[in-house]
Amino acid sequence: MNTLRPSLFATALVALLAACVGGPPATPEAPSPSTAGVAPRIPEQVSSPAWEADMQRFEAADAQSPPPRGGVLFIGSSSIRFWDTLAQDFPGVPVINRGFGGSELRDSTWYADRIIVPYAPRQILIYAGDNDLNAGRTPQQLRADFIAFVERVRRDLPQAKIAYISNKPSPSRAQLLPAQREANTLIAAEAKRLGVDYIDIFTPMLDASGQPDESLFIEDRLHMNRAGYVIWQRAIAPYLE
Repeated sequence: MNTLRPSLFATALVALLAACVGGPPATPEAPSPSTAGVAPRIPEQVSSPAWEADMQRFEAADAQSPPPRGGVLFIGSSSIRFWDTLAQDFPGVPVINRGFGGSELRDSTWYADRIIVPYAPRQILIYAGDNDLNAGRTPQQLRADFIAFVERVRRDLPQAKIAYISNKPSPSRAQLLPAQREANTLIAAEAKRLGVDYIDIFTPMLDASGQPDESLFIEDRLHMNRAGYVIWQRAIAPYLE
């Protein structure tokens, strides 16, 4: 009959005991000279890390032509990014466009130290929210994300004025209308409490039947054509400083 040698038997016994308590004992990794004595950094949660290329694109553009400090910063998702006539629509206003398509509200908060703080803007207008709801975030979560964004901006730029551009109603996302209405209502209330401007572009983008106005969108029924941006221009202009 085969028998285990003492060393093999001890090893097997240790493995068996470890399994009974939930797994093998961890073997501590020897710290490298560069990290010895330094507490490990716990990564923070981010909605999507896919925007690094956009951040680098912005930084390259800034290096080539630095935007004016104290300007009016537009940030958020593709509705901002595709606003090619932003400067013409608000003549005399030193606008900066830092929209990155597909982003959520949390992304602008996460990258604030790269697309907000360095410009020291006097005013920040953000459009973000319908991507978030489309990805499954609730109106209540979006409200929390909005509060976190305001808190993040005010940490470094307490004097900057902030405006939130409401969720827009898109034909391709008509199923989100109830969630958008709820989110807009919640955020409008928080904006009032926090001293933030709330700009309603939802209502003027509905047709007579209360549905998203198809005439304001390009073929994908998600992004706006010129007529859609004219509505935004008219809604936003009274809030600009």
